[in-house]
Amino acid sequence: MNIKKIVVANRGEIALRVMRTAKDMGIKTVAVYSTADRKALHVRYADEAYCIGEAPSSQSYLLGDKIIALAKSCGADAIHPGYGFLSENANFSRKCKEAGIIFIGPSAESIEIMGSKIGAKKAAASYNIPLVPGINEAISDVEEAKKVAKQIGYPILIKASAGGGGKGMRLVEKEEDFAEQMQRAVSEAVAAFGDGSVFIEKFVTSPRHIEIQLVGDQHGNVVHFFERECSIQRRHQKLVEEAPSSCLTPEIREKMGKCATDVARACNYYGAGTVEFVVDADLNFYFLEMNTRLQVEHPVSELITGVDLVRLQILVAEGKPLPMKQEDLKINGHAMEIRVCAENPLNNFLPEVGTLTTYKRPQGTGVRVDDGFEQGMEIPIYYDSMIAKLITYGKDRSETIARMIRAIDEYQITGVPTTLQFCQFVMRHEAFVSGDFNTKFIEKYYKPKLLAAPLTADEAQVAALLLHHIIEEKPTAQLAPTPSQATPLAKSKWRERAK
Repeated sequence: MNIKKIVVANRGEIALRVMRTAKDMGIKTVAVYSTADRKALHVRYADEAYCIGEAPSSQSYLLGDKIIALAKSCGADAIHPGYGFLSENANFSRKCKEAGIIFIGPSAESIEIMGSKIGAKKAAASYNIPLVPGINEAISDVEEAKKVAKQIGYPILIKASAGGGGKGMRLVEKEEDFAEQMQRAVSEAVAAFGDGSVFIEKFVTSPRHIEIQLVGDQHGNVVHFFERECSIQRRHQKLVEEAPSSCLTPEIREKMGKCATDVARACNYYGAGTVEFVVDADLNFYFLEMNTRLQVEHPVSELITGVDLVRLQILVAEGKPLPMKQEDLKINGHAMEIRVCAENPLNNFLPEVGTLTTYKRPQGTGVRVDDGFEQGMEIPIYYDSMIAKLITYGKDRSETIARMIRAIDEYQITGVPTTLQFCQFVMRHEAFVSGDFNTKFIEKYYKPKLLAAPLTADEAQVAALLLHHIIEEKPTAQLAPTPSQATPLAKSKWRERAK
């Protein structure tokens, strides 16, 4: 059947992203929103919009039954969940089907299998896909788990079976820390996912995080759209993503792609999904997990393949076969994405809220901005801290990085701190430019003081004159730091005094 009207059960940039493709396809769109999002761009863009509850997501965007009832009452054929919220909720997928509403995503059964990291590992093992050494079943007895950890060899990771985003995950480097860290992992997993199941696996040192984008249809066809490099992370969450990866050979790329599509076949998967791998220093790769939804970073895959992944999601949900085969897909050029978040990189990337006093997007060749905000809007406290995704595209990696540096320079945001300055630091760093980096990039190279803006030539001259004046007036006084030694605060004081 052809879908005629879609309820987009999400907010912000992903809601707008889905709606734009739907409109390209001649499909009407319905927005849902909380009281905090009354003035949001996705609400104004949709053909229809309905308030579904109060600001907390538990009282609005997570109310699956209410969203399904709304879809039925407004005559919608389908629901697109975006990512986050209800996108990986097997029960929601099942209830949509029972209500006669198309869920634009995988089946409830596939979500259940891959939603459990333990279940996903077992499914992957059935196709002989490389797994990180460890145990593929839940464990709760601390002493027994400690024995397993010793057999695997430290360092190890204790990981929650449900969920992701770094929650319920603990790195343990020595045996005496094991009991405490396991207790913390279980407690965090219960709080975040309502499921305290954990498993243990070997911690791969100096890892790279590489994932494969795929789409399957309801006729057994699965194709992949090559890899994305996602190794620049804070708190196990990504900040910079690119496609293709700078480290893979064509042979390894082909092997990883086959493994990813085999993972999909292991659970009869259809819809868009991502298979994540950890890659060691010798380019050995191991299956981590599968995300049964569209990913935040999907635009970089779209740009290097020329394929609209949301359009494919909709076609697959309508029951149509994939319009391409694997041999039809080629990598063209290079794409980079940074997440522009309302976070303070000078204070451990802590999220902050406020009003976008200034908000001006970059423009020009090879620049794309996916966002859900405009100047004067408030960043609410209730949801994810991401303001926008800034994406650049070029003929090769060097051109793409150059365009990203230029785009970051052009992006004007005031009113809240953002990750823009940190991402500029990444783009200019020798390790990133060379491609010789891994998930330890922040730990190894980044310190907040490195983001202190350098003085201009005029400011440096004024600072030198001020310093000379201070020395002449107070020869016994302790010397102030030179501009090159100054902390961010000290530098701001130089500027104050120079005004």
